[in-house]
Amino acid sequence: MSEVKISTRFSVAIHILSMLSIGKNTICTSELFASSVNTNPVVIRRITGMLKKAGFINVNLGYGGTTLLKPIEQITLLDVYRAVDVVKEGHLFQIHEDTELSCIVGANIQNVLAIIFKKVEISMEDVLASFTIQDIVNDLLKKAQ
Repeated sequence: MSEVKISTRFSVAIHILSMLSIGKNTICTSELFASSVNTNPVVIRRITGMLKKAGFINVNLGYGGTTLLKPIEQITLLDVYRAVDVVKEGHLFQIHEDTELSCIVGANIQNVLAIIFKKVEISMEDVLASFTIQDIVNDLLKKAQ
């Protein structure tokens, strides 16, 4: 069975926002982020473009660096999750289609699972909304001591 994973854009976006907060006096370029994430600067530029569109950061072209526009205590993980288009709302789980309608399971499984999966998605979003980038930064700084 294959494993389904949420896009790494989410964790990379959190990484970028955390670096911007911790390295306030550092010129943060896509190359610096890419070095820390261990990825290509093009990947970073795509994600910073999404964060810029969401109003979290400003990106200065060239070597001007990237800066925070919004206080990190006001950016929830749910905000970041939505900003980087990890999953379209209501589409976290995919339910198999074209089931056999003459079978009691095949005829009803999609409706039953849809209700449960929606509740799980709402719960996940509630948890993400309860954490901010400030919480992440605080934990990172504690780990660094």
